[in-house]
Amino acid sequence: MLSYPQIDPIAISLGPLKIHWYGLMYLIGFAAVWYLGQKRAQQPWSPVRPEAIEDMVTYGAIGVILGGRIGYILFYNFSEFLNNPLVLFKIWQGGMSFHGGMLGVFIAMWLFARKQHCSMLQLTDIIAPLAPIGLGAGRIGNFINGELWGRPTDVPWAMIFPAGGPLARHPSQLYEAFLEGVVLFVILWLYSSKPRPVGAATGMALFFYGCFRFFVEFFRMPDVQLGYLALNWVTMGQILSTPMIIAGALLLYFSCKTENSEQVNQ
Repeated sequence: MLSYPQIDPIAISLGPLKIHWYGLMYLIGFAAVWYLGQKRAQQPWSPVRPEAIEDMVTYGAIGVILGGRIGYILFYNFSEFLNNPLVLFKIWQGGMSFHGGMLGVFIAMWLFARKQHCSMLQLTDIIAPLAPIGLGAGRIGNFINGELWGRPTDVPWAMIFPAGGPLARHPSQLYEAFLEGVVLFVILWLYSSKPRPVGAATGMALFFYGCFRFFVEFFRMPDVQLGYLALNWVTMGQILSTPMIIAGALLLYFSCKTENSEQVNQ
């Protein structure tokens, strides 16, 4: 068994101002999208110019924060919301949903695409290879906070989390950081390193994230207020990831099929 590293969740403390590691992880994600997005926007196939990336990141950040919070309330804590609607605004208590944040980003990119006179998928194709950096960083933030721990286990790398009781558990946050962050970034970055059909990179991102999240849910403890939703193993994360896997596979298939059909007809 490994020892859980006791890391102060507060990275910087300046008098009354306290900056948490989790917040810094969000900043890392947004900064990575901005920096690498500038590089991608210089490519001739990019639908936007480098000077538009800053606005695109701003739209995306708003989508992530609003969508992530609303999604968490709707998917994971709806009963408490019915009892006290003001819980939606109590962000300091924690609670963000990736799936809600993803929907928020799609809405934000749809709005920004109208402004840029391009399609939403053209924009999400730019963001998709860059988003895993923020996803991986966010999971590291979860690990530092000692939250979203895994199920009890006796594997040699199990850890006892301070708020997780006396049982040794899977460090599932690190599993997600590796798969959803490192592995997903490598897959998408290499795949999108040359021009691809519109929607293909987005489809790849949806498919592989959905698969990785579905897999890791077998090692992660479900939210205590929900528990297992079916068969004593199905979690909300798996239910929300299943449509992503299907949609990603279909989007990838039809985007490549459309391009092949256009090449044949030329």
